Amino acid sequence: MTLTWTTKPFADLFLAELYALLQLRSEVFVVEQTCAFQDIDGQDQVAYHLLGHTPEGDLAAYARLFGPGLSYAQVSIGRVVASPRFRRYGFGRQLMGQAISQCETLFGAQPIKIGAQLYLKHFYESFGFEQQGEGYLEDGIPHIYMLRA
Repeated sequence: MTLTWTTKPFADLFLAELYALLQLRSEVFVVEQTCAFQDIDGQDQVAYHLLGHTPEGDLAAYARLFGPGLSYAQVSIGRVVASPRFRRYGFGRQLMGQAISQCETLFGAQPIKIGAQLYLKHFYESFGFEQQGEGYLEDGIPHIYMLRA
């Protein structure tokens, strides 16, 4: 299955797109991971939103993209999520490839920083990210900072 990718600043999102991305983030980060946290954190308005839709129009993959100085000093990618309904298709790999490519298009080729869940360390390493410093707990989940030079 092939996804159609779009990248939009917050102001250009349609209400239905905003609803779908918030619903997906809540489904995975709050319900599936049983983690009560403030997902709507005031950062959506300054982010670019990368959306991967199926041919039927379902949101299957999503990430937020930030220019330097907004989330971290470097360009960054966050809220990386593939819908549980579509995980068997490898959309997580497609999503990260698209996110890196879009960051380079939007902000130029430069380092990208992420705050990754520790269990995904090897996944992100396959895209050239390397652990930076010690791990930390975020909302009770082990995380690490990673940088792609």
